[in-house]
Amino acid sequence: MQKKAAELERLAEVLVTGEQLRLRLHEGKVIKDRRHHLRTYPNCFVAKELIDWLIEHKEAMERDTAIKIMQNLLDQSIIHHVCDEHREFKDMKLFYRFRKDDGTFPLDSEAKVFMRGQRIYEKLMNTENSLLQTREEEGAAFERTLLASEFIEWLLQEGEMATKEEAEQLGRRLLEHGIIQHVTNKHHFTDGPLLYQFRMNFRRRRRLIEQNSDGGNTSFLSVSPSKEIKVVLGARRSSLSSSCGSSGYYSSSPTLSSSPPVLCNPKSVLKRQVSPEELQTPGGPFLKKTFTIVGDAVGWGFVVRGSKPCHIQAVDPSGPAAAAGMKVKARERHVEVFIRLNKIKKRLRERAEADVTVCSVNKVM
Repeated sequence: MQKKAAELERLAEVLVTGEQLRLRLHEGKVIKDRRHHLRTYPNCFVAKELIDWLIEHKEAMERDTAIKIMQNLLDQSIIHHVCDEHREFKDMKLFYRFRKDDGTFPLDSEAKVFMRGQRIYEKLMNTENSLLQTREEEGAAFERTLLASEFIEWLLQEGEMATKEEAEQLGRRLLEHGIIQHVTNKHHFTDGPLLYQFRMNFRRRRRLIEQNSDGGNTSFLSVSPSKEIKVVLGARRSSLSSSCGSSGYYSSSPTLSSSPPVLCNPKSVLKRQVSPEELQTPGGPFLKKTFTIVGDAVGWGFVVRGSKPCHIQAVDPSGPAAAAGMKVKARERHVEVFIRLNKIKKRLRERAEADVTVCSVNKVM
């Protein structure tokens, strides 16, 4: 089931990335009606011009990379040649079109679930309601959570579903498609007091090259603020836009004018060095806790520094690690700093799920 969920999440990322690109190209007048041999082809773009645009907007560093990016969208039926005469994306003066612009996009069951999930996500984010709140489950606080019973009632009030049974089934499908998840990843979606969060941030500005990567160049340690689509309320993560390469150090503000300089080698959060033996001493100041972190398309959302033992330097407040309850409170000296990866259920580059054991300071040292 995890393999299926990972495949569906990958499909969702491609769909969202393609739609964001389509909107940008319309805004930039790259997509428009074009004539060839006395015939007009509405809402299309020229392949060669698009490759120039991708390089100019730093979505690709070279033409071969741009071709691979667009070929991926073509393979996923996001775009196609206007006459369907070419199954390859070519760096030529050929016309291509987004299938959503001519009504030929294949609306299979998976695509419908993602579109429904995105609509629900936008409704919740655009309306003033108390559905998304910070709540506690199993003694840990989780931000922007949905209470399952309240979410079902909201779906009925909004006319998304007619009955509670249908609303609960929709919740289960959203979870199976990687759109939402239980806060500790222990339960499927069910009507009741359990808490869930959106696993996907539909508004995060995707970089096209993310869809062309096998994950080898994007580390789960590399996290930084990034712009959202349609939102100016806060910074979100991006695996490819960082002020200091792959350091993963977080700035508190996404704006250059008001934020302090971003340090690529920030001061350690550790108050003093601790030995592995001290961590394992019975009755010592450290408590052991295991987090189950489900990675998203960017990674796990925390930064590791040091060795023997290593420690957690920073946690992205909007990332999967924070959602699982991991945090760093350096001022209070209650710092979850020492970790080991117990079990990675898939390769790191697939960013699936990992169990992380943390020894946190239990009392002031």
